[in-house]
Amino acid sequence: MAIIKSNTVNIKLAVNKLQDGELVAFPTETVYGLGADGLNEIAVSKIFEAKQRPSFNPLILHVSSLEMLSDVASFTSDKIRLLTDKFWPGPLTLVLKKKDVVPYIVTSGLDTVAVRMPANNVALDLIEYFGKPVAAPSANSFSQLSPTEAEHVEKQLGDKVDIILDGGRCKVGVESTIIEVAENSQVLLRPGGITRKEIEELIGPLSDPAITEQSPNSPGQLKIHYAPNIPINFYDESELTNYKNLKLGGIFFSEVKNHKKFEITKLLSPKREMHEAASNLFSHLHDLEQLDLDMILVERVPKKDLGIAIMDRLTKAVNKYL
Repeated sequence: MAIIKSNTVNIKLAVNKLQDGELVAFPTETVYGLGADGLNEIAVSKIFEAKQRPSFNPLILHVSSLEMLSDVASFTSDKIRLLTDKFWPGPLTLVLKKKDVVPYIVTSGLDTVAVRMPANNVALDLIEYFGKPVAAPSANSFSQLSPTEAEHVEKQLGDKVDIILDGGRCKVGVESTIIEVAENSQVLLRPGGITRKEIEELIGPLSDPAITEQSPNSPGQLKIHYAPNIPINFYDESELTNYKNLKLGGIFFSEVKNHKKFEITKLLSPKREMHEAASNLFSHLHDLEQLDLDMILVERVPKKDLGIAIMDRLTKAVNKYL
């Protein structure tokens, strides 16, 4: 395993690894992805093995063009073109009817496939040079913190991945929004980098999923996910006495509270700007889990627009330790 710069020569080295059926990690605008040939069953199986990811949890195929989308998915709704015209490349994943070329290991046996076009030149060049869709969940161990820097991938996966393309820190910092658009329904499956409001302004109201944890039809639907290796809970001033003998790390939205109670504190966004908060979320959690702390307390952010995606990630992290 090696972290290498994301130049043309090294991207083509990564393409060679994909062609050989191996794994590569690469940056996107959301988080780093763990990529394999999305049409090669054996290569895709290595993703599940490296991440220790349950086989019932589907993957996302990453494409570099609308033509590549048409190769792997079929659809008739005009709303799909509206969505791709406005939000692609970008942090929006579409769940569509899969074509036969897509192996069922990618979709966890479902007849639908999740697809997106990342807004990152390294990712797009990698896919374009490869010439086929790249299957890529986040490049982390299952249920642990998503990686927003190349070093986060190295820390969690080590020699389980052949090449890590270093493209710097991810700009969005939380995973893509996932929606399913069918003939008579449109469902928000996971909040993410594109807000519900933005999508609904374009195609109308989205409904919420009627999906169980045991049968998810896209990533991000499990109740426990995105968690650090040390306990995490939401900050509540009235409960601070419960932690009086613990070494605490704190993550606050825009200003530190009760700073004397904490060994270290970090701010998501001093300007109270949600995009900055999302970009900092996983990076701050990665930093704190490296320290000698007993507990991380994190302040809730306003549950509006991108704050919904931030709270989704934090709630699933907290759920691990309830």
